[in-house]
Amino acid sequence: MSRQVSHICSTSFLEIRRVAKIRRFLTKKAATQLVCARVTPRIDYCNSLLAGISTDQLSRIQRVQNSAAKVILRKKRRDHVTPLLNHLHWLPVQQRIQYKLGTLAFNFFRGTLPPYLSSKLTKYSPTRSLRSSSQLLLTVPRTKLKSAGQRSFRFQVPTLWNSLPLAVRQSPSLPSFKIKLKTHLYKSAFY
Repeated sequence: MSRQVSHICSTSFLEIRRVAKIRRFLTKKAATQLVCARVTPRIDYCNSLLAGISTDQLSRIQRVQNSAAKVILRKKRRDHVTPLLNHLHWLPVQQRIQYKLGTLAFNFFRGTLPPYLSSKLTKYSPTRSLRSSSQLLLTVPRTKLKSAGQRSFRFQVPTLWNSLPLAVRQSPSLPSFKIKLKTHLYKSAFY
C-alpha cells in the first residue's frame, strides 16, 4: 500500500508545482478548477482501498490536499490549513474515503451496487423481532486478523454505515443522501 500512496503523492505534488508556477496569472476560481481537475482525481482514485491504512500513510496524502489548498488561496507554507479546507468546503482525506464508502453502502440498499461488491455485504436481520431490525443496518463480520481484517471492504463499509445517524441512512434518494452524508462528515471534521 505504501507504493500506491507514494505514487499518489509524487504525481499530485508534480501537478501542484505546475499549478503553483502559473498561479499568479489565475483567478481563485480558475485555480480551484485546475486543482480539482488535476490533483483531486489523483487523491480520490480508488480511495476506498485506502480505508484503514496507517495514520502515517494517510497523513502523507493529507499533506497533498493541504498543499493544494495553500496554492489555491496563496498562503504561506507554515499557515494553518484547517481554516483553508473549511473555506474551500473540502473534506479531509479520511472523510473523503468515508464519503465514498458511505455512498457504496447506500447503493447496496438501493440494489445498484455491482454484484462483485454486493456479495461482500449482508443486511442485518435478527433471528427474532428487535427494534434494530428497522434501522437499515449491515452485519459487521468478525475478523481474525486485526490489522488486515479490519482494513477489508467487508468490515469497513458496515462499520461506517452502522455508525451513521438514522436520518442519514434513511435518505429517500442518492442526491439527498450525499448531501446529508457530506454535512455529517463535514461537521465531524471541522466542529
